[in-house]
Amino acid sequence: MSNSIDFSGRPFHFIGIGGIGMSALAYVLTKRQLPVSGSDLRPNHITHKLESLGAHIFSKQEANNLEFFLPQVETDAILLASPEKLSAAKTTLPQVICSTAINSSNLEYKAALALGCPILHRSDVLAALIADYHSIAVAGTHGKTTTSSMIGYMLLQAGLDPTILVGGEVKAWEGNARMGESPYLVAEADESDGSLVKHAPEIGIITNIELDHPDHYETLEEVVNTFQTFAQGCKTLIGSIDCDTVRDRFQPTISYSLNPDKGADYTVTNIDYRADGTTALVWEKGKALGLLTLQLLSHHNLSNSLAAVAVGRLLGLEFGEIAKGLATFEGARRRFEFRGEATGITFIDDYAHHPSEIRATLAAARLQARPGQRVVAIFQPHRYSRTLTFLEEFAASFTHADLVVLTDIYSAGELDLGQVSGQDLADAISKHNPQVVYQPTLSLISEFLLQTLRPGDLALFLGAGNLNQTIPELITTMSEPAIATS
Repeated sequence: MSNSIDFSGRPFHFIGIGGIGMSALAYVLTKRQLPVSGSDLRPNHITHKLESLGAHIFSKQEANNLEFFLPQVETDAILLASPEKLSAAKTTLPQVICSTAINSSNLEYKAALALGCPILHRSDVLAALIADYHSIAVAGTHGKTTTSSMIGYMLLQAGLDPTILVGGEVKAWEGNARMGESPYLVAEADESDGSLVKHAPEIGIITNIELDHPDHYETLEEVVNTFQTFAQGCKTLIGSIDCDTVRDRFQPTISYSLNPDKGADYTVTNIDYRADGTTALVWEKGKALGLLTLQLLSHHNLSNSLAAVAVGRLLGLEFGEIAKGLATFEGARRRFEFRGEATGITFIDDYAHHPSEIRATLAAARLQARPGQRVVAIFQPHRYSRTLTFLEEFAASFTHADLVVLTDIYSAGELDLGQVSGQDLADAISKHNPQVVYQPTLSLISEFLLQTLRPGDLALFLGAGNLNQTIPELITTMSEPAIATS
């Protein structure tokens, strides 16, 4: 794939424009008044929003979609034209943007190749945008979306008017992207497919490093190598030394830690984890800055906030401005998101899909739960490769749950090689928590929950797949008045 981006007015066409990462890029390009089109097999509220901004959305991925920017020239005629005419026509052909999910069998991809369109990975566009701004890129195995959203929100509240691209939707800017007028850009930088190495931000952040994508990396060492290349491209690197890998394998320019004894540049004392949020006294190089109050729960979000504090201070913000902004940050969607309540049952949606994330999310749920309130963890494993690689780690991740309800593995496009199943994971979990039930399909899991959940339960839906689609119907069904029988 080519990696040369033209922001001068040449069109962009996204294959799979509705994805969370693709749509954020499309939003920013559209707001920059560039011609944008895209296709997606499943139109959603994100594609509708892009369409309202002027992007042209196709509901099918077909070869002739590429003709959209050539209204007066037939594709066959272009291919049969003289070299001079062909060269002139190609300057109007769109730059075609793909994610890793798009393969060579895709009809639009084949058409783009045949026409000679520049074909780019979404990370190429993000890298070009990062290079175009005073950029802050947040990387790490866990916490990227929350940390990048937190930083973007803090800068927005401080009046710095940033452009923001994150891997989740945030209420404050009503989506996964925001176009600002200042030189600042805050972006979530993904390591899942190795494309992290393309980014060279002015400020880079590493929240933590673990093996999370065994479909791309075979070992943790390969993951570390990717992050090291990213770190070398950052003018300033901010890193959490609570992660042993970051502490031992990297030399952050600015460090942060929840443990004052580690000697980090930013740390905290007087921590109070509560059911309604978190407070802590923040220190900067041995000097107390002041009290930080968060609406977010548990230690992992306090750690994320320290990264935001470090960025804010690096950009010259007073701690009071930082604290005021972070105090009203409500978090991103699907990050311990309250979805509703019915018959006294609280429904929470969370994206956690790695053993470390599940442990942290369940610890936060246990913190919020009232005495005697059950924490019911409903989990959909994500990818066969991840489930197989971390089977034992997953098995030990549900100790904070009073009941675990497990459904089958969401493939995310992977082939089922018959090596692991949801039942295998249920059997493994039962060795650590005997209160586990396996329901292989979403319909069965809904039926089971309707019969099993009881008033007072905290129902926590976990996973990166489509399990959360069951929540609205469950709330609606439970809220319907019972029909009296004579």
